[in-house]
Amino acid sequence: MLFYDCTTAPNPRRARMFIAEKGLEIETRNISIAKAEQLDGAFLAVNPNATIPVLVTDEGATLTENLGIAAYLEARFPEPPLMGRTPDEKGLVLMWNSIVEQQGGVPIAEALRNTHPAFKDRAIPGPANYAQIPELAQRGTARVGRFFDLLETRLKDSAFVAGAEFTLADISTFVFVDFARVIKMRIPQENTATLSWFDKIASRPSAQL
Repeated sequence: MLFYDCTTAPNPRRARMFIAEKGLEIETRNISIAKAEQLDGAFLAVNPNATIPVLVTDEGATLTENLGIAAYLEARFPEPPLMGRTPDEKGLVLMWNSIVEQQGGVPIAEALRNTHPAFKDRAIPGPANYAQIPELAQRGTARVGRFFDLLETRLKDSAFVAGAEFTLADISTFVFVDFARVIKMRIPQENTATLSWFDKIASRPSAQL
């Protein structure tokens, strides 16, 4: 297998943590978004959508989305399970992973990419250029605040995001919450359940990668 990574971006970190939690060592190539290497012809030949992460499997498939990468690795290396064991658990993991992507990851990206000078005319990842829209950044910031509230409500009643065990949903949530620092948003100090959960995930070796 061959893994295309970027050490500064959240989505590759999600895949990197998943790989580490599986105890796998996969050949890795780092693609620098800061240097726009995702737009180089050599990488576009691998992924024309110009996004990272990418996993090229031993069978020759090119997987360009976190969920596809996770599903492949879970099927091939089922232990430890990171996407649930029972039908209910599997459904809850994917449900919560989708919730945190749409209500956490997307608004954080909107707030960052529509304000930061490095993303001028690059407000959306991919090969096409899109202008920044400041109103989207304002909306994104407000949505992140509501996302923190949602997490606190959930984690008051659940040891982990999707249930009783650590899963893919925790990886996605942890990475997005940690990455929110780039828009100067952190877990509110009164959100004690979320802070306790965050510290628990941060202590895992995979979180250091």
